[in-house]
Amino acid sequence: MTASLLAPLDPAQPDTPGPRTGRDWTVDGVGFLLAAALGILFLSPARNDTVVPMTTREIVIDVTCGALACLSLWWRRRWPLGVAVVCLVLGAFSISATAAGLLALTSLAVHRSLRPVSLAAALWIASALTFAVYSPTTDPLSVVLVATPLVLAAIAWGMFVRARRQLLFTLRERALRAEAEQRLHADTARMAERTLIAREMHDVLGHRISLMALHAGGLEVQPDLPPHVRETAELLRLTARQALEELRGVIGVLREAPGRESPPAAPQPSLSDIPRLIEETRRAGAKIEFAMQVDDPNTAPTSLGRDAYRIVQESLTNIGKHARGTAGRVDVTGAADRGLHVSVRNRLPVHPTAGPTLPGSGTGLLGLQERVALAGGTLVHGPDGSGDFVVNAELPW
Repeated sequence: MTASLLAPLDPAQPDTPGPRTGRDWTVDGVGFLLAAALGILFLSPARNDTVVPMTTREIVIDVTCGALACLSLWWRRRWPLGVAVVCLVLGAFSISATAAGLLALTSLAVHRSLRPVSLAAALWIASALTFAVYSPTTDPLSVVLVATPLVLAAIAWGMFVRARRQLLFTLRERALRAEAEQRLHADTARMAERTLIAREMHDVLGHRISLMALHAGGLEVQPDLPPHVRETAELLRLTARQALEELRGVIGVLREAPGRESPPAAPQPSLSDIPRLIEETRRAGAKIEFAMQVDDPNTAPTSLGRDAYRIVQESLTNIGKHARGTAGRVDVTGAADRGLHVSVRNRLPVHPTAGPTLPGSGTGLLGLQERVALAGGTLVHGPDGSGDFVVNAELPW
């Protein structure tokens, strides 16, 4: 879209002929009726002239040429020069074609440059002189005195309309260019900010998580370690490795740019991965009860499984941060025709948590609400009357 907006345009041809709109039909209809009415008005004095009356043959020729000239106005948008020439030829034998010829000349001045308009004006005067010679009701001097101001007025009006259209076209084209440039500037700034965030995440988080994995791996291979310590070290190493893989996927998304091949996405969690998440949390020392009643979780949509996994993951993380040592319960139930219900509850701690606490940003539940809202579901969280903190989510399936 930006390329089309920035493409060079020719202001000399602001209106390329296209399908006739309702407004075009109305304007052309009014122009046809106006040309016919003025043609009859121009013909009436000559037909009723008592000094040199027009013969029946001359009236028939005049009316026929005038009708053809009015009819040709229907094609003045697509072939303005051709219609103007046709009206000039017909006007040489018909005074009732005068109004149609002036309208054709105005349309020519609107749609074409000055050179064909000047040529048509000169031919128009020649056509009027030809009519003066052909018609016994007038003389060349009178025709020139009457025709010249009409021709100049028609051309002036057409050039005014043309100049106004070109001005509006130029202003619109400048506005589109400014909008495209603003959008390009915003995209560039956004991409630069995303690249900066990705770089900081890679340099800071990647380094810290890699160190954690190395230390956990070194602790794991130490001899004479108690089994539970070795198991904890293995869990730390596996968790750090998984965190690095997920971090790499997030950084790839942040660095993704238009026209660039996207990096391979990290595997996304699904409903089938929730039991593994519960087991990892239990291995870390948490007391979590788990029940999952889902009809064939492998058939669940990818986005649904990812959202449910993130809800459980964030809820368990909050339990570890703010209610360490309390028991929790996770329930996941649903089917394809009933939706998916995710419930995570834990007892509120009675005493402050002993030992160091993990830092929190306070945006975890807010992020869950945004995620569920985008999926078209509902999320409710907070303490209930039984002394538990509950996170309930309803997701469409």
